[in-house]
Amino acid sequence: MKRYVIAIYVENTYGVLTRVSGLFMRRGFNIDTLTVGETDDPAYSRITVTLNGDDYAREQLINQLKKLHNVKKVKLLQADNTVEREMMLIKIPNTPENRSEVMAAAEIYRAKIIDYRTDTMCVEVTGDPAKVKAFIEVVKPLGIVEMCRTGVVALERSGSIME
Repeated sequence: MKRYVIAIYVENTYGVLTRVSGLFMRRGFNIDTLTVGETDDPAYSRITVTLNGDDYAREQLINQLKKLHNVKKVKLLQADNTVEREMMLIKIPNTPENRSEVMAAAEIYRAKIIDYRTDTMCVEVTGDPAKVKAFIEVVKPLGIVEMCRTGVVALERSGSIME
């Protein structure tokens, strides 16, 4: 199983996300992350999906996505030519025993403590998905009260653009 990042350029209209995600469901794919946002043109949105699968299934999925109404372009992003970022908010217990460890981890991972309470700290971590995952592993022994992740956003490094 390989990890794939697929960018989908769609019309910004009602029901498009349902049709796209429904296709993944019908094909039996588990979406690892899904992000959607308006592009520089408000008439269009960009959907970025990460998933695991084999080459044959990926090819079938891309071909089916291209056939969907309101889908303008589908592109498989190559890992060696793509910048990926993800953002996470994570709430960790604020105790005298773990306070300095949380602050040190935040500094090492270039994270920000965005909310400091007597009982919890909320940390914002932004970076590639491996960095976000590594931060989780570091603070897991300290306790995680709550967390939420945005999913991957990605752009190709080259001059190539998605039209």
